[in-house]
Amino acid sequence: MTQWSGYFGLILQGALVTIELTLMGSVLALVMAFVAGMGRLSRFFLLRALATAYIEFFRGTSIFVQLFFAYFVLPLLGLELTPLQAGVLALGLNVGAYAAEVVRGAVQSIGREQHEACIALNLGRWQGLRHVILPQAFLVMLPTFGNNAIELLKATSVVSLISLADLTFQAQVVRAQTGNTMVPFTTILILYFILALLISWGVRSLERHLARGLDGVRV
Repeated sequence: MTQWSGYFGLILQGALVTIELTLMGSVLALVMAFVAGMGRLSRFFLLRALATAYIEFFRGTSIFVQLFFAYFVLPLLGLELTPLQAGVLALGLNVGAYAAEVVRGAVQSIGREQHEACIALNLGRWQGLRHVILPQAFLVMLPTFGNNAIELLKATSVVSLISLADLTFQAQVVRAQTGNTMVPFTTILILYFILALLISWGVRSLERHLARGLDGVRV
């Protein structure tokens, strides 16, 4: 029993790494989503082209290859990354590319009358976006952002391939040391599910909170 408590301690350590990856990767993904999503809506061709190239590249290539490139190839170009940094970079850029289309679609879904009201109030393009359009669009984005965060959580398992001691890596360690496959992998299956439920609950709570104050930004 004492032996298994030690093994469960390893898995919990892996859970902390997985949570850290998910949080930091989600922050990077959110930043990239807004940068690329708004870039796709830019009036300037170069910005639209760069945003489109980023989105299509990271959606069109494997997360495995992106992770290996960040960890094994970037050092050859003079940029040394720790396994955690490589994992956050690959996960954030990958999920951010998918979320960028969510940002673009949400902004475009806001009714034309809201844009016309911004003009009538003599609000500049960025003033209108900041104070009227984006607050409404963000509420539209939230459910899909939650799904993206859950997908990022599940994708964190790939970092075990570069020896980062996340949930999946620690489960493999326990399996190798005990010869038992069912217990460690059932344990991490439950932990992944619990973490996904927590993300869903957090997003729904935030959505309800923001919805209560949304009438104040409609014009």
